[in-house]
This record gives sequence, structure tokens and C-alpha cells, in this order.
Amino acid sequence: MSKNLLEVSGVHASVEGKEILSGLNLTVAPGETHVIMGPNGAGKSTLGNVILGNPEYQVDAGSITFDGADITAEKTDARARRGIFYSFQSPEEVPGVTLEDFLRVSKTAITGKPLKVFAFQKELKKTMEALQMDEAYAHRYLNVGFSGGEKKKAEILQMLILQPKLAILDETDSGLDVDAVRVVSEGIRRYKNKENALLIITHNAKILEGLHVDYVHVLADGKIIHTGGPELIEEISREGFHRLEEGAAQ
Repeated sequence: MSKNLLEVSGVHASVEGKEILSGLNLTVAPGETHVIMGPNGAGKSTLGNVILGNPEYQVDAGSITFDGADITAEKTDARARRGIFYSFQSPEEVPGVTLEDFLRVSKTAITGKPLKVFAFQKELKKTMEALQMDEAYAHRYLNVGFSGGEKKKAEILQMLILQPKLAILDETDSGLDVDAVRVVSEGIRRYKNKENALLIITHNAKILEGLHVDYVHVLADGKIIHTGGPELIEEISREGFHRLEEGAAQ
């Protein structure tokens, strides 16, 4: 049996008939942090959505295995129950459902067990304090009227409360000021342990400061064209993607 938590094998994926991923391969083991970088339009967000099982994205070939099970044909909710979490670039507003209710129902669905309300509320309050979130947000409709920074904090709050096996963070740092990036980064560090894994899609190395990174992958034209260690982040920040893209084309 594979020791990898996630295996993306030869995946071709398309949106409305247009191929975005072209035979992509990726493996992630428990305890690892992987960073996905690449130019705009390379397919970074598509990769995250395909792993999540977003029905707008069609897998045309290849397979996705998670925690030993083939999930290629599974629906999004089934993947979430298995332990896949996705933090969106632009979180949706959900009128009529409070943040606390959303988290309580989601955690119950994942664990399959009823929650002890007071213990849950205590954990929620403590986690919101760590993320410097006003406790009042727990009683507001999910993301409705939230600032961009509060929406991103709410995503990290969900990750910390739900404790998924794999967290995919898609440009979670976009649009955040320096202080908000610091708080979000601290939340990510609180989540990470030897049993779970992180897949971080980002343009900004700031969110990675203080976080142990195992692998950095450069994605271009729907494929991973280069993989390296954390030193690759500095190289990309300094020189961009041009040299790596040229090397892959040779």
C-alpha cells in the first residue's frame, strides 16, 4: 500500500472542452508541505479544483488517489469527508448560515459524531482569538459583509477547526496586508503536523516565511516543469519563471 497521502497520476483536465492540465503528476506524503508556483494561466487553481472534485472541471484521463482510495470519480462532499480541505481565492458568501453553524455542521459531517456544544464553542472562541478575529463573526452569516482579510481568516479558522488530512490553500494571501499575512501564516503553522499535509498555491513568498517547505513545484502549460526545494522560492522571486520555462522547452 502506498505511503503517499495524495497521488495525482497523469491527469488531463479540461473546462468547457479546453484542456488545462496536460498529464500532470504529483505525490504528497503525510507531514509534507508542497508549494505550487507558476505564471498566470498555468493551471495552478485548476489543479486544486480537480483535487477537490469541483464539477466544473472535467478529468479526461489519469487518476487521483487519496489516502489509498481512488477518488477520481467521487463528488466534492465525499472528498471533503475523507479529509480534503480547500481555501478559495475568493470565498463565497452564504446568507442564512452563520459561521458557527457552518463549522458545527461541517465537523459533524466529517466526524460522523454529534458534537458537545459547549466544548465546540470553547474551541471556536480560542481559535478565533488566535487568529485575531472578533468573536461576533461567529454569529454572522458566513462571509457576508466580511472584509477580504476577514474572509481569509475565516478560511484558516475552518481549516483549524475541521483539521483535514490535506489542506489546499489557493492564493490565501492575495489581497492581504502585512499584518493579516502574518496572522494567516501563524494559523497555517498551528495547523501543520506530521500526520497532515499542505498544498499551497501562491505568488507571494511572504506567507511561507517561518513555514517548513519540503517541495516547490513550478507549473506551466498544465504540467509540473520543475521541482526543487525551498531555495527555488528565492530564485523565482529574483528571476521569475522565464529560465525554468525555457529549460523545460529544450
